[in-house]
Amino acid sequence: MTNKNDDGLRLTLHQMRIVWAVAHAETVSRAAKQLGLSQPSLSQQIAKLEASVGHQIFVRGAKSMTLTEIGAFLVERSEHVMREMQALEDALGSFGGGSRTIGIAGISSPIRVLLPPALSQFHRLHPEVGFDVHESTPADVLTMLYARRAHIGIIAASSIAQASIGFVQVPLLDDPYVLVVPTDLDLDGVASENHLEPDQQTILNSAIHFVYGTQHQKRIDEWFAATLPNHRRTARCRSFEVAVSMVRAGLGVCMAPALSCFSGNTVINGVRLYDVALGIPRPLVALVPSQYRQLAPYSALIDTLQTVASAQEKPEIAPAPPFLSQRWSPGARR
Repeated sequence: MTNKNDDGLRLTLHQMRIVWAVAHAETVSRAAKQLGLSQPSLSQQIAKLEASVGHQIFVRGAKSMTLTEIGAFLVERSEHVMREMQALEDALGSFGGGSRTIGIAGISSPIRVLLPPALSQFHRLHPEVGFDVHESTPADVLTMLYARRAHIGIIAASSIAQASIGFVQVPLLDDPYVLVVPTDLDLDGVASENHLEPDQQTILNSAIHFVYGTQHQKRIDEWFAATLPNHRRTARCRSFEVAVSMVRAGLGVCMAPALSCFSGNTVINGVRLYDVALGIPRPLVALVPSQYRQLAPYSALIDTLQTVASAQEKPEIAPAPPFLSQRWSPGARR
């Protein structure tokens, strides 16, 4: 039997990154995007590598590729090599006293609320370090991490498939979903929807929805169906901040993470927040390659983020009005 290593097989770092990216991406097209390749080019390079190795690395499916046994072994060893290479590059970059830039990608609310004070504290101790900050969707944050265009990602852990993550998750804080209503719609202690003025009832029953993941959308729909059976959907948004702005303008109400309604440590003007026990967890985490968790200055910035997050003041969230809490109990599933 021919041993491919006798024929001069030489794996390159680029090939290792290809295998690693395909193994961790949800689709082949996403892996191609992360690597900056076309999908046909990526497929050709994988086929060429498999021919060189003499073994199948992936089992091709309709929309995904599954690792074979030798593929899993190759990914495990590739991760080790890439960590060592990144550590080497970072160590070399620290020589000469030059400046260093940390790439940070994250979703809007923690990037706006948590990151600025964390960077301020960190910068006082590490003035030589600069920052490249990207506000992105969870999928794009992962893409930037995989492609090494960002060193640290900040997302809601519940917004992505756990199997697709090849990074350490550092907990920051839990950001609960709340009912957001205009300031003029005061629901404090309201026992019945009939106690509201007609125009207030109209606003309350005008729902502004998001394009959620399937699980979240179902939960949102369940809440509105149970508590406001006469509601109608007035808009769909792809940004919490846009939906909250529409609420401020009096166009309706929405569900949003509390942090998306914050400016610094206070609730933004024009809205009220109510705790309706929606039951959707939203833990915010920092995603980092494992080698960065213990490597300066990245580890120091992550620790500072945790410190700032733990000191974040609780939002001004009022208890749910009686007529809503009576129609929806915590943990209810209908």
